[in-house]
Amino acid sequence: MILPNHDTSAPPIGGTVAPGFEAVRTAFEENFRRGGPQGAACAVYHRGRKVVDLWGGYQDIERRVPWTPETLTLTFSVTKGMAAAAMVVALDRGLFQLDAPVADYWPEFARGGKHAITVRQLLAHQAGLIGLDRQLDAAILADPQRLAVRLADQRPHWTPGERHGYHTVTLGWYQSELLRRTDPAGRSVGEFFRDEIAEPLAADFLIGLPQDVDESRLSRIEGFHRVAMLAHLHELPPRMVLAGAWPRSLVARSIRTLPLNNPAHLADSPFRHVEIPSAGGFGTALGIARVYDCLVRGGAELGLGPATRTVLHAPSTLPGSGLEDAILKIPTCYHLGFSRPSDGFPFGSDATAYGCPGAGGSFGMADPQQELAFAFVTNKMGFRLFDDPRERAVREACYRCLGAAAPKRIAAVA
Repeated sequence: MILPNHDTSAPPIGGTVAPGFEAVRTAFEENFRRGGPQGAACAVYHRGRKVVDLWGGYQDIERRVPWTPETLTLTFSVTKGMAAAAMVVALDRGLFQLDAPVADYWPEFARGGKHAITVRQLLAHQAGLIGLDRQLDAAILADPQRLAVRLADQRPHWTPGERHGYHTVTLGWYQSELLRRTDPAGRSVGEFFRDEIAEPLAADFLIGLPQDVDESRLSRIEGFHRVAMLAHLHELPPRMVLAGAWPRSLVARSIRTLPLNNPAHLADSPFRHVEIPSAGGFGTALGIARVYDCLVRGGAELGLGPATRTVLHAPSTLPGSGLEDAILKIPTCYHLGFSRPSDGFPFGSDATAYGCPGAGGSFGMADPQQELAFAFVTNKMGFRLFDDPRERAVREACYRCLGAAAPKRIAAVA
């Protein structure tokens, strides 16, 4: 049902909630009353039914253009979840095997001591390929052949499989090249996602914006300079921030692959027009939730078979050193390109949940136990890498509506 916004002092808020989910609307509105997001949207599917579709605020920094159902916004690492969905579909099609070496499909990848890295390790952030020795620019990203050479030449920053660490922007490019080498049509991960997921599901999400995208649909991101993170150690993993201040650290190398000091500049030309599958996707909350809804119900609409569904919900395979993340400096867990629940980032009902948070406050996830798909996006960046209080308030309201408490701590793997 449509719930009108009766508070004339609040930003415009629109959308629908199903009976029983009114508390999600209340939490969403409360964010704006507290001066939280500039613009935001939230969508929830439960057991295949859309129960929340909300949007509010403004898509421009000047607060003149209201957010609409068609507003596209940069989602940062929420994009990893959409790229992971593409890899799940590719796995189901038999394009690669998880325990095969990546070099079996991409021979040049073996250079620099990478010959034994498996697809499973790559997708689980265990390959040690967290950054590149030379920065990339938009011209290289627009040329898959040149990019593939840079990726293949890179040496791992640790012995693959011994530890894991968040591949902040690099993971998506390695996924994409693996897919280009195995897909009979030679498609990139963005093209594969568009053809095999977004279009069949009518999910409004793009990995790399077409040049002819309607500019009026794009929200403007309110970002910050990286130095500002030092003033927010209470919101970020402090060891990660402090390590990142040392230019030779793994943390610094992971975030300096692109020549950007403000993450919001990913939304600007030319970077928004090239594929950055780990951080550069644009979409709607409804589009993100639609993809997770399909996956959480088994992926029948995409033709996924039972074996793939079993793999998707299977326990993660831990690296030898355990859950400590070499980049984020907190316990984390990864599987097939998705984040899984951990003590560092608890979400969902149990360890089978999966999703990806985005820098600044966005998040998309699936909870198989509840058969729930959730997405929240915003264009006013906070400083948390995950569990942003604006997003969390809406997510926890959703669980209250289900009569299920969102967990404070959760075992990550079996």
